[in-house]
Formats: sequence, structure tokens, C-alpha cells
Amino acid sequence: MPFVNIKTPEGALTRAQKEEIVHRTTNMLVDYFTEAARPHTMVLIEEVRDGGYARADEVFVIPQEWRAREA
Repeated sequence: MPFVNIKTPEGALTRAQKEEIVHRTTNMLVDYFTEAARPHTMVLIEEVRDGGYARADEVFVIPQEWRAREA
């Protein structure tokens, strides 16, 4: 069973964007593993809360202008 785990900052993606990522990721894996993989493919998008991750010793908080706005 193909399994993909994607972590993004909380609020960075809209629901529609997450759905698109799921569909495109599934299609990509089907290209590699054949159509037989589609019903067994799992894509997990985890949203990490502000302050829950860091890079280069700097705790990240997503700026307001980067937050997704639902249409």
C-alpha cells in the first residue's frame, strides 16, 4: 500500500488545495505502481501548528499573508 505523509503549516492550504494534492499524489503513484494501487493509496496531510516546527534553530510562525483563505 503506497503511503505518503505531507506536513504543512496549519492554515497554509485551503481544503480545495489539500484535495488537489491528494488527487495529484494518488495519480502520480498510480503512474508508478499501476491502477491497482489506487484503492490502496493513502495520502495524509498533517497541519503543524505555529511554533511546532523550526529550521536553522528558528521556530516558525506562518505570517498572516501566507494563510489560506477559503473561497
